[in-house]
Amino acid sequence: MTVTGAPAPSDLLMRAVEGMARPLFVLDDAWRFSYMNPSGAALLGETVGGLVGRVIWEAYPETVGSLFEQTYRRVAATGVAEGFEAWFAPLGIWFQVDAFRTDGGLVVTYDDVTARRQEQLARAEAAAAREEEAVRAAAAAEEAALAGRHLMLLGDISQAMTSTLDVEEAVHRFADRVVPILADWCLVSVVEDGVRRDIGRAHRDPAQLAAVDRYADLRVRTNRPNAPVPTSLREGTPVVIQQLTDEAMASMVGDARALEALRVLQPSAVAVYPLIAREELFGALTLVNGPERGPFTDLELRTAAVASFRAALALDNARLASAQVRVAERLQRSLLSDPVQPDDLEVAVRYRPATKGIAIGGDWYDAFQQPDGDTVLVIGDVVGHDLEAAATMGQLKTTVRAIAYDRQEPPAQVLGRADRAVAGLGVATLATALVGRIESGDEDRAAGRRRLRWASAGHPMPMLVQPDGAVVDLDAPVGPPLGTDWRGPRVDGVAELLPGSTLLLFTDGLFERRTGDLDTGRDRLRAAVAALAGEPLADLCDGLLTELLIDGAEDDVALLAVRAHPAGR
Repeated sequence: MTVTGAPAPSDLLMRAVEGMARPLFVLDDAWRFSYMNPSGAALLGETVGGLVGRVIWEAYPETVGSLFEQTYRRVAATGVAEGFEAWFAPLGIWFQVDAFRTDGGLVVTYDDVTARRQEQLARAEAAAAREEEAVRAAAAAEEAALAGRHLMLLGDISQAMTSTLDVEEAVHRFADRVVPILADWCLVSVVEDGVRRDIGRAHRDPAQLAAVDRYADLRVRTNRPNAPVPTSLREGTPVVIQQLTDEAMASMVGDARALEALRVLQPSAVAVYPLIAREELFGALTLVNGPERGPFTDLELRTAAVASFRAALALDNARLASAQVRVAERLQRSLLSDPVQPDDLEVAVRYRPATKGIAIGGDWYDAFQQPDGDTVLVIGDVVGHDLEAAATMGQLKTTVRAIAYDRQEPPAQVLGRADRAVAGLGVATLATALVGRIESGDEDRAAGRRRLRWASAGHPMPMLVQPDGAVVDLDAPVGPPLGTDWRGPRVDGVAELLPGSTLLLFTDGLFERRTGDLDTGRDRLRAAVAALAGEPLADLCDGLLTELLIDGAEDDVALLAVRAHPAGR
């Protein structure tokens, strides 16, 4: 429904950012600066009047062909928000940039992060210098060709292990790479919650891998305290035995089957290195040579020490990253409370984390009743994909819920108050949100009528499935996202909610794709909704996720569906 007398969306967006502390400008379809806030002009060493109206590629020709131009054009074409960091040589500044498309043009916010980047570079250079010195010292004692192979091994280990966040996969990659350069066969142990497991297993002869598995399956529970791995884990130091006799093996293995499985592998030398990172010991690397290869060389032992250090860091990073993802997902799901279920409304919600890239974002939904009996619906999306975004989502959800419950005002006013609260409380974020209220006064209830009143802060508009199955895109003026401290008016849309109709609120991850345009994605969503319109509400929600996310979710998705049953049911 169209509401007259409202400012155009482009005017809203330009006025929204007036006075923002964060630099911001808006580009129109001709790539002219249509708006520049004072903070943005100051950071660029310009004035607002000196930039507004100029074409960005002419004002800053150095951006042509750069990451700036590529990103801006891609965001303008796809509508998918992006952020990046890039060096701009003419100003000598590292910029952190976030860009997103609105009806008023391409909005770009940016910050000067030069100091942080310089600090990171200095730390990286210092760390690289220390590592280079250690590697150079190891390589100097050995033949150049062999030293080169070991250096390549270290690089391969780092690359292979840091490219996955799955701990077990990283351990397997580590084991596969140290054999045969450093040993004939190896085992990699990981200790979690005090329990040791031999996960990584490799042998230079594929035919002997089954024998390694047989021994590894028995080793943990049959190692005596004086065996190399228990000793290394207990003392946190390497254990190297260059001449492993049968008597020594018998004294270290407390089980006849395990001892026989070990003898089949004919070990003659063993070296164990603890996996220690950030002063925490959480595993061990066991290298074993057969009688033909004999004792380890000094170069092999030095490289094994460096390799175990690098592997430990990579494994610890993988553990921390996996833990962060699990914590973020648990946090996000814990904040997504169960929706209210009014007598004459059926409410269903779904949340699906991303399956590509970073899994956790800031999408949320909410549904609750106000004291007067009206039902409030909220859907939102915080910019970002990390634990911070999930935490910010919780703050925004609570803020909107508290304001809507306490004030019982129209959705546009709720969003306005929420935006001012976000700015006043210093919540540094940008988020889209849509608040809807299903209203039914005494006369309306008597006549069996209900209305949906809603307002959008930069969020995709809802869809309404009419009782006859027709799918309607609801329309109303779109206000600026939350976090812009917009002081201007926000506008409500109003639509009748007939018995038997279904309302769908969703975040953009349900229909936006990096490889497609917004209209195509929205058309695909509309077709899927039409095909599933007659299904029970839970099946409709599940069917939409299955149909639209068949290739995986590029972004997290929140979905809130409401089916209107006859009043008084």
